[in-house]
Amino acid sequence: MTYSVQQIAEALGAQAEGDTTLQVTSVAEPASAKLGEIALATDPRYASSLAQGSAEVAMLWEGADWRALGLKAAILPNRPRYALSGLTRMLDKGQGFAPGIHPSAIIDPGAELGVDVSVGPLAVISAGARIGAGSVIGPLCFVGVDAQIGEGSFLREHVSIGARVTIGPRFIAQSGVRLGGDGFSFVTAELSTVEKARQTLGDQGDAAPQPWSRIHSLGSVTIGADVEMGMGSTIDNGTIRDTQVGDGTKIDNLVHIGHNAVVGRNCLLCGQAGVGGSTRVGDNVVLGGQVGLADNITIGDRVIAGGGTIVLSNVPEGRTMLGYPATQMSKQTEIYKALRRLPRLLRDVAALQKVVSKTDGSKADKGD
Repeated sequence: MTYSVQQIAEALGAQAEGDTTLQVTSVAEPASAKLGEIALATDPRYASSLAQGSAEVAMLWEGADWRALGLKAAILPNRPRYALSGLTRMLDKGQGFAPGIHPSAIIDPGAELGVDVSVGPLAVISAGARIGAGSVIGPLCFVGVDAQIGEGSFLREHVSIGARVTIGPRFIAQSGVRLGGDGFSFVTAELSTVEKARQTLGDQGDAAPQPWSRIHSLGSVTIGADVEMGMGSTIDNGTIRDTQVGDGTKIDNLVHIGHNAVVGRNCLLCGQAGVGGSTRVGDNVVLGGQVGLADNITIGDRVIAGGGTIVLSNVPEGRTMLGYPATQMSKQTEIYKALRRLPRLLRDVAALQKVVSKTDGSKADKGD
């Protein structure tokens, strides 16, 4: 793939200056950029390293003096990081999966494949499955019975889609995504030690240990349009109704969404985040890395939870949360600052105690 500077600028809706006929084949960091590559120096802090490379073209910040940087051409977007999204899309070489149906793929006669669907080596597509037009099913993928995958979707290698899972258009699943496993749902004949502890906030009472009985997952998983999932992420089936993820939500690596959970539209769930069963997450919510949401709670729209936050109760819309247990970020910061002051405070208290003790002792000696 080769594009002129002018073609790239037009695609990005950005301003291009200099020799816009120069051809670009790939993108690189400023210090390592070679001829034919566009260097990324979208902040003045990175511009000094351009001299270490051989780039003739760079994507800079709005108003940058590209001539002073020794360049022959430049692209000057008003929002460089957003422009990077379009640039990387244009120059993405993909995974190299061959088009068409590989002879080793196993496709049930009852499956329906839209036009221009590609199926990689050793992939399995089950009876009743429907794959939308232009989708790519990568090597060693599995698509279960009656599953539906929307048009323009892309499943990388080793992705597993369970029976009756419904996925909207333009779904992207990285390696190892697993959708539609049974929910982690078990029950005991009598009140369990866990239920007792939950009722009393600690005391298990007289509850006796018991065997666990499985609650089967009769629901499935429903995924909206333009959802992306990272490597090793999983979503459990619902118990009766489907577990749901809304349009435009992006899910990072090693994220787990429990049974019956509902995740809204345009959310970001970062690495190792976990959503407990039956929890409802609003729209435009951001969960930082290793955030945990307890089961059966509600997270309002536009909530942001910083990395490592553990949320144990409902959070109203628009809140920014941090810590364990989660509190408003501003309060958590105050608590952290207070904790750092504790050693000094304890030393001051100890010193005051000594002064008071000596004073009381001297008064006793004088008979006061």
